[in-house]
Amino acid sequence: MYTSKGFEFDNDADKIAFMKQYSFATIISTNDGFPVATQLPFVIDDSTGKLLISSHFALVNEQAANVEANTSLVIFTGPHGYISPRHYDKWESVPTWDYIAVHAYGKARIVHDETGKMRILEQMISYYEQDYLKQWNELPEKYKKGMIRGIVAFELEVTNLQGQKKLSQNKSSEERKRIIAHLKDSNDHTENSLAAYIQKTL
Repeated sequence: MYTSKGFEFDNDADKIAFMKQYSFATIISTNDGFPVATQLPFVIDDSTGKLLISSHFALVNEQAANVEANTSLVIFTGPHGYISPRHYDKWESVPTWDYIAVHAYGKARIVHDETGKMRILEQMISYYEQDYLKQWNELPEKYKKGMIRGIVAFELEVTNLQGQKKLSQNKSSEERKRIIAHLKDSNDHTENSLAAYIQKTL
């Protein structure tokens, strides 16, 4: 990831926290040199000293067949928005786009055994809707095993973690305040969320 000076995350803990908050991400790998991508919900686990992210493909997804062959890139993105030059002091200014993104690199490992696949699926249930776990546990075993057969579960140990927070840090506090006010006044929830991030830079 190209990261401009001044737009870096402070540390990996901040990147991981961002990944957990915006955990619906895009995994990109290659198939015979051609890039393929899938949007998936991920479980992010940093409790063991390693950073592990896990998810599952649909069995029919062609990306699953080759995801172990090469390093994958998982892109986590958050709020973003157009920033007009009308908020700046200088007339000679151009528009830009503020955003936050984290790139996680690593090699995926397919989990083949039924117990392991069940563990990953139940981790995801617990991660996204703990209350549903009770209903899941009461479902017939035949139904659950049928669901398991229809997915390709995988884990990926992150070996390289990169991130950028481009939040108008290169502008004055007064300029940023005008940007924040504009984004807060927007009817777009994404722009409202972006305003909260820019606010933290003041």
